[in-house]
Amino acid sequence: MPISIETFFLDHDTSGTLQARIQQMIAQGILAGRLRAGERLPSSRKMATHLGVSRITVTLAYTELVADDYLTSRGRSGYFVSDNAPEPPAFPPQPSGTSTVDWGRAIGHHFAPALGMDKPTDWANYRYPFIYGQADPTLFDTANWRLCALKALGKRDFSALTADYFDGDDPQLVDFIARQTLPRRGILANPQEILITMGAQNALWLTAQVLLNARRVAAIEDPCYPALRHILDQSRCQLATVPIDKDGLDPATLPDKTDVVFTTPSHHCPTAATMPLARRKALLAKAEQDDFLVVEDDYEFEMSFLNAPSPSLKSLDKNGRVIYVGSFSKSLFPGLRLGYLVGPAPFIREARALRASVLRHPPGHIQRTASYYLSLGHYDALIRRTSRAYHDRRNVLDAALRAEGLSAAGLATYGGSSIWVQAPEQVNTTDLALDLRKVGVLIEPGAPFFAGQNPPQNYFRLAYSSIPSDRIPQGVALIAAAIRAGPNWT
Repeated sequence: MPISIETFFLDHDTSGTLQARIQQMIAQGILAGRLRAGERLPSSRKMATHLGVSRITVTLAYTELVADDYLTSRGRSGYFVSDNAPEPPAFPPQPSGTSTVDWGRAIGHHFAPALGMDKPTDWANYRYPFIYGQADPTLFDTANWRLCALKALGKRDFSALTADYFDGDDPQLVDFIARQTLPRRGILANPQEILITMGAQNALWLTAQVLLNARRVAAIEDPCYPALRHILDQSRCQLATVPIDKDGLDPATLPDKTDVVFTTPSHHCPTAATMPLARRKALLAKAEQDDFLVVEDDYEFEMSFLNAPSPSLKSLDKNGRVIYVGSFSKSLFPGLRLGYLVGPAPFIREARALRASVLRHPPGHIQRTASYYLSLGHYDALIRRTSRAYHDRRNVLDAALRAEGLSAAGLATYGGSSIWVQAPEQVNTTDLALDLRKVGVLIEPGAPFFAGQNPPQNYFRLAYSSIPSDRIPQGVALIAAAIRAGPNWT
């Protein structure tokens, strides 16, 4: 196919004859790398019509470019960019002019990086990738996901693929969540109480925007998921950080006049601590007494391979005070970006309206593919397979840490996919992580999880979701060796 005619236009600021300006237009396109060797130019007739000039003018310009070896003519096939045309420069093109905008004044709000973490995109090339949340190709059921995606592309699902739901969601996916997913956590909800989101992070953002403003107080765990802290900063609310203990968030430590509490009771992020049932009930009682709401991020509840998961806060809530956040991106693969919110209908109505003004709804094809993958039983099979693998890896990692004298700071009661580790106090795990990359080891420094200007530097997270069991002991040995042989940590 010829190069799109729409990419050609005459610059009115250039001088010279029409023929010369056409030659310059094409030559500049070749030199800039927009037009590449072997690509066919539009016919002289189409180019003339498009530019509003005579056909002979275009033909003469083409002929001159052939003589200069920018173009080559192939008889009736037309004109092509010559293989001998000058190569575009190797250096990236620079902006054509200097901006006169004062961006320091023009930008109304400044946003911190969402995670504050450095995860290399080529993590899979590292031999010991102890990083969280990446899909393991040896565990994921690629074949059945592909079949579900093809099924969702079929004629029967044409409307699910192409329709604009406006502010709605795929009813098939919502129905599965209501009848299958939520009851496993003891939650009963109707479709008006469920909203599909672009992952858990999007669900948390929608919740913060709907519930918070500059006059309201939000309480979060410390340490916590870094992106949540940034989301709440963007809401302009008053933020209170509450240190956690071995049982997660302690309701007794919540500040007075709290409006919303954000918590991860099933697997605290990042320590994996699990909130006991008595403390869950105490949190709900305090929420009713002090009139605040609770946002429950129930990620990784499926990975409860050590014991059955504790009841969700939402299942214990008798007064409509808990807003529940779930995600398929954690249990399937992070690139899916598919989660859901469950809450009272008035809240979901506002969150739906806000979502519609930002992205309307997650892509219909993704929703329908996930619906098929869930309803055909592939998801449950994946969870069973993943849980078995994680259980084995967890046992190997526990043994390796003990053998190397490293201390797990967070004790997961029910499972999960990572361990929170405390290094000696003098160790700076940000520096340690950079040193370990040189020997093929990836770890996650713990500092970004903490609030404040001077967070502890000696914590790090080891995930076992993407590393085979037989590599774990050697990876842990390299970590321990780097700690022992490291510089004078600061």
